[in-house]
Amino acid sequence: MRSVWLGMACGVAVLLPLSEAIAAPPVDRLEVPPGFHISVYAAPVPSAREMALGARGTVFVGSMSAGKVYALSGFQDGKATKIRTIASDLSMPAGVAFHNGDLYVSDITHILVLRDIENHLDDPPEPEVAADNLPYEEGDHSWKFIAFGPDNRLYVPIGSPCNICNVGQQFGRIISMEPDGTDRKDVAYGIRNTVGFTWRPQTKALWFTDNGRDMMGDDLPSDELNTVTTPGQSFGYPFCHQGDVPDPEFGKKYACSDFTPPAVKLGAHVAALGLRFYEGTQFPSSYKGALFIAEHGSWNRSRLSGYQVVAVPFGKDGNPLAPQTVVSGFQKNEHSWGRPADVQPLPDGSLLISDDKAGAVYRLTYGSGQ
Repeated sequence: MRSVWLGMACGVAVLLPLSEAIAAPPVDRLEVPPGFHISVYAAPVPSAREMALGARGTVFVGSMSAGKVYALSGFQDGKATKIRTIASDLSMPAGVAFHNGDLYVSDITHILVLRDIENHLDDPPEPEVAADNLPYEEGDHSWKFIAFGPDNRLYVPIGSPCNICNVGQQFGRIISMEPDGTDRKDVAYGIRNTVGFTWRPQTKALWFTDNGRDMMGDDLPSDELNTVTTPGQSFGYPFCHQGDVPDPEFGKKYACSDFTPPAVKLGAHVAALGLRFYEGTQFPSSYKGALFIAEHGSWNRSRLSGYQVVAVPFGKDGNPLAPQTVVSGFQKNEHSWGRPADVQPLPDGSLLISDDKAGAVYRLTYGSGQ
């Protein structure tokens, strides 16, 4: 019988039979293109959100409502063999980032760090504060996806604390800092809520998703895929949405042409979250260099949108093309059982997908790569 580790931070890991932990999510309902296969990589991983890959292959997973950080390790029959809880009782630790042996974890107002974590999976250290006093205002979008860029700086979003409001330049932006929280710099503005960003290997340019505002109907505005080409760019929020739709309340103050338009319109209310470039060789060559995006799915649309994983390929001119659905089936007949939140390529060319509704991580493979 396979087992999972369910351990508490600074405690002793407890071995629990998997069959007693949780029923497996209905992965057989998922649909993938011919030649692809998808299976459960790890469960239970309650409220699984952002993933980060350690130097020794450990997959770290942040959570939202669970307030925990998990470590998935070992590999047998296409699955992780151990699931440990390495931190708990945190405030929406959705974001995780691995850097120089340490694991950085987002909280609402600060960034924590677990030092030398892969040497201490069974006896995790107490979290240290790496960065404090992040802007906070009670409301929406205080959880944070985090990542280290090619410049070895930590990038952190400061989401808008509302559906739509004039946030100035304190909120609705991405900042970067040194790993110890010093030398904070603004990267981009006019961003309602980004819950995913990454860097294109060929150009080192930052790419990020942004969730469009609500309450403008089923089909407006689109979620955005954006790229930063010049530090300090503004992407329009709250004055302009999807590059060409003025906001009903704030849109008269500036023209949409004053802001940077999205590189790709992803669709209204799809809730595009985590994204990564695919540089592996297991998938067909058409996916090489494509940007995989987890679409968490709509919550207030008359018919559901999103609830899938898409790939955005790039043309020979270096520009992104229309999204292509790769994994669907998280909802049927307007009822959802799962919601993809992040994607993470593995060194073998497979792709992990986190699901915070089903509390699981899946593994997407192709051909004989199972």
